[in-house]
Amino acid sequence: MKSYNVAVVGVTGMVGQKMLQVLAELEFPVNNLYPMASKRSAGKEIVFNGKPYVVQELCDEAFDQEIDIALFSAGGDTSARFSPVAASKGVIVIDNSSAFRMDPSVPLVVPEVNPEDLDWHKNIIANPNCSTIQAVVALKPLYDAFGINRIVYSTYQAVSGSGVKGYSDLENGIKGEENTFYPHPIAYNCLPHIDSFLDNGYTKEEMKMVNETQKILHDDSLRITATTVRVPVFYSHSESINVETKKAFELDAVRHLFTQAPGIILQDDPTNDLYPLARVAENTDEVYVGRVRRDFSVDNGLNLWVVADNIRKGAASNAVQIAFELIKRGLI
Repeated sequence: MKSYNVAVVGVTGMVGQKMLQVLAELEFPVNNLYPMASKRSAGKEIVFNGKPYVVQELCDEAFDQEIDIALFSAGGDTSARFSPVAASKGVIVIDNSSAFRMDPSVPLVVPEVNPEDLDWHKNIIANPNCSTIQAVVALKPLYDAFGINRIVYSTYQAVSGSGVKGYSDLENGIKGEENTFYPHPIAYNCLPHIDSFLDNGYTKEEMKMVNETQKILHDDSLRITATTVRVPVFYSHSESINVETKKAFELDAVRHLFTQAPGIILQDDPTNDLYPLARVAENTDEVYVGRVRRDFSVDNGLNLWVVADNIRKGAASNAVQIAFELIKRGLI
């Protein structure tokens, strides 16, 4: 197999480090690695596949090197500034920030759901929000088989979704120390507040789920509402998803769909206490689906419990899977 020159931008951050781990574990064919970060992290040493590398400073000239793919996880402002620079020099950017997700000229991709959108990329590909990724993996087989009228998202999101600062707040809070990042203590608490509040009363995180789901499924007619909640869990987001389908369904057919769908592990045996758990999903790349049951309050109503590792499938692994899909489709 051909190998590729890969840059990881934001390599010293939580997701950047996980990208390195996933590249190694999934045996992505890396020829040369170009680790990049801000000026303050430049010069640090990281290890990839047993080999040491010195972190380069992110700048325009950094992309004058022979780089095929750049995995960005350095924040929206940084992506907005440097992704177009990299793309203009022939680098295919897979960006983990929100900078380009709703840009109509940029594909927003989950490989199990809409890999065909990669065919029209213009050297920038957006990685969806972590909570959206796992949701659409579970929704795609339902959408194709029965159609969907309405979705109600209720999320229970791990602190690692906030990066190192959120993670530290939970660690320190468990020790009885004061929080420094969240507006309220996260230890032994739930915060219905992820990202900033908008004029419509929703948070940015909630509207990301609404808008990104419509874009990925290519259906602006989908009626979607969301409430996103930060919970005292280190890794893996859990989601209660209520779906109203267009066509009638049988639960056995729904469960069969989940057993056949790519990237999904069905765990749905509540009599034996088997259902998706954050601790089980941690450090895996699959989306776990369970608690499959009818919503008797509405015609064609369905309830699901969906769990996935937010740093892996919700970020790093999805980006690497996009890179694999580019190779598979002959796009690089």
